Amino acid sequence: MIDRRRMILAGTAAALLPGAALHPGTAQAAPELDESGLYQLPWFLDSFLELGEDLTAATREGKRFVILWGLKGCPYCKELHTVNFAVPEIETYVRENFVLLHLNHIGAREVTDFDGAKLGEKAFGEKYGIRFTPSLQFFPETADGLAGKAPLAREVARVPGYMKPEPFLAMFRFVREKGYEAGSFQDWLKKRGA
Repeated sequence: MIDRRRMILAGTAAALLPGAALHPGTAQAAPELDESGLYQLPWFLDSFLELGEDLTAATREGKRFVILWGLKGCPYCKELHTVNFAVPEIETYVRENFVLLHLNHIGAREVTDFDGAKLGEKAFGEKYGIRFTPSLQFFPETADGLAGKAPLAREVARVPGYMKPEPFLAMFRFVREKGYEAGSFQDWLKKRGA
């Protein structure tokens, strides 16, 4: 039989579990659709799309650089913005620790890659093998040496598709804490008991 005391203890224990606070709440701002049909938040990077400069600027701010790929009408892109970024802990952590550039999977804006190549968004995504939306590309803290590497070798981590809020936040922590230097995301999660 569940009495009031057990109910209170169970609620307290659940609140103390990692990720227990990862429930949609009131984030800083609601996402809005831009003219291309992508969801945008006011803290996303407004960029000239010079990736080397964007990465360097992020590092100067003490943040990491990440590219988010979206697509008009993508239901999981909508969920990423209306569910994941609606969790105040996630929105705050990402905003305070990352510079996020949002690109269109089929877009035509010119992007200057780390190697100096100028490509439309769609061609840039193809060069890096982006196949799903939403996808996230995480880059190292410095652009030094990136031009000489193959596109996929330039990334420190990637999320190909939608992740639920808890693993989504964990991936950002994995990158921020440089967990990739010691092993895979799965290994990092196991070491943390997740």
